[in-house]
Amino acid sequence: MSAPRTASYSADVRWTGEHRGELRCGNGPVLPFSAPPDAHGHENVLTPEDAFVGALNMCVMLMFLWACERFHVSLLSYECAGQGTKVVALDRTETFERVVLRPRIAARGAEVERKRIERALQSAQKYSLVASSITSELVMEPEIQMVA
Repeated sequence: MSAPRTASYSADVRWTGEHRGELRCGNGPVLPFSAPPDAHGHENVLTPEDAFVGALNMCVMLMFLWACERFHVSLLSYECAGQGTKVVALDRTETFERVVLRPRIAARGAEVERKRIERALQSAQKYSLVASSITSELVMEPEIQMVA
């Protein structure tokens, strides 16, 4: 039996003034960020809350693509709206209570192929690193269109 593999990732931040900063991702991108406007931050810039919902949405999509390849799904398109709901407790701590992902999927095939797409979505949720690392409820509300 072999030992588990490990991988490390980096993300460095630097304060740039007010409630703003810069995120330098280990894979290359540099992104400005801020607290959200409802927390004394700025509009039109990445927030930690956006990044949280985005990381979950991206990871599930990539795992869905992986599963579609393995299940031989003829995928035509995939788009997914994600929405996270946070709760602010009386002591002002905040927690993401729930994240809803609403993938809109189009695939080639007969209606019976829908089961493979549903299985691919289940696998995506199961094997997503981010989805399996969060305590928030994750709800999937897919819209699947089959094209003959």
